[in-house]
Amino acid sequence: MKTAKGNLWSYDADWKVVTTNGIIKKNGEAVMGRGVARQAKDRFPKLPYRLARHLKTRGNHVAVFEDIKVITFPTKHHWKNPSSLKLIEQSCIEIASLPYSETFVMPKPGCGLGGLDWEIVRPILEERLDDRFTVLV
Repeated sequence: MKTAKGNLWSYDADWKVVTTNGIIKKNGEAVMGRGVARQAKDRFPKLPYRLARHLKTRGNHVAVFEDIKVITFPTKHHWKNPSSLKLIEQSCIEIASLPYSETFVMPKPGCGLGGLDWEIVRPILEERLDDRFTVLV
């Protein structure tokens, strides 16, 4: 895993990784109301519906959207709660096992609106993510 400074949407990487939660609203959209999830929703308006279908069929796990080069990285089970270290670890394992040799850029998972300290999250990522992954700090 590498770290860098920059903006998720302008950083030069093949894939953008967006932190998410596991909640679906009554209108059929996945909750993507704040942070990079909201930015992704604004860029890709159909993404909340597509993510909701994934959540219904596969649960709160990493989702790959090849056509828009976006991968979700669940950090929370519910948007109201703090991020879960166990879920971040699960998401690391899942994303690291994807069969892509391309590059990925992501925010510090769980450290913004998720309320976690980067010094606690960082070792989890360092242990599981290789140099294909850049975390913006």
